[in-house]
Amino acid sequence: MLGKTASGLFWMFRHLERSENTTRLVEAGFRMSLTRAAGNDNEWASIIMTAGCSQAYLEHYDNYDTANVLDFLLRNRTNASSVMSIMENARNNARMVRTALTREVWEAINGGWLILKERLAKPVATSELPSVLACIRQQSALVRAALHGTKLRNDGYRFCRLGTFSERADNMARILDVKYYVLLPSTSYVGSSLDNVQWETILRSASAESAFHWIHGGETSPLDIADFLIRDPQMPRSLIYCCEKMRGNLALLADQYGERTPCLEMAEVMTTTLRGQSVDQIFKIGLHEFLVNFLEQNNSLATQIERDYRFQE
Repeated sequence: MLGKTASGLFWMFRHLERSENTTRLVEAGFRMSLTRAAGNDNEWASIIMTAGCSQAYLEHYDNYDTANVLDFLLRNRTNASSVMSIMENARNNARMVRTALTREVWEAINGGWLILKERLAKPVATSELPSVLACIRQQSALVRAALHGTKLRNDGYRFCRLGTFSERADNMARILDVKYYVLLPSTSYVGSSLDNVQWETILRSASAESAFHWIHGGETSPLDIADFLIRDPQMPRSLIYCCEKMRGNLALLADQYGERTPCLEMAEVMTTTLRGQSVDQIFKIGLHEFLVNFLEQNNSLATQIERDYRFQE
């Protein structure tokens, strides 16, 4: 497969996953803001920082008003990380690799773009926010469903999946970091009712509340929730699950092309490291420090995939 085609598929599905993940960040900030008796500027400032667009945001606004943050993250075309910008990039990548996609996948991405363009044509009121966020997630899910149902399990499919799980791992780590390091107002709140409510919010933002309770019953604790979202191989948004999927798809590409690549070795190291660490060890290191290191490794892996499969050629 040509490097440009592999790049288009990889980034198409990174952008699709990112659009959904942006809604999860927004939802996490919105729900957590509801647990505060005082103002919620700190929550929205944290979400903007975690999305990696603090500087761009402050070029447009001088406060973290809810309406401004929602508009910037969902609709603002000058923000490269807004849902509209991300979905436009996903659609442009899909057009570039149209011959590598099935008709159903193309129709799903093109149709999703048209629906979101209409839904986000005007500012989103907080009363409409849940339905708008659900719509964004639904469009991403429809494209994934079309991919799973119609695409050959060839090298093109592997690059689609690598894009998905690279982005998903990045986002899950960021959501965990928002909760534990940024949104908790003080270490004195650890173990409090506010702390527990926010951990439950993280589960909901990861669409993992039901799955967690199936495994753990009615008991919840920050340690169990963190362990579930980091180390549970059955949880499709956990860090270990994403790493396993990247390692597996890279191994299949290595078999197909007859070449063991540096990115495969990196993915194996990441997976082995996660398997070998207990959640107690992670908390002893420091959850924030662990997540920062994971984000750096995940970013390095994505960069190495681009190099190994010559995305620029």
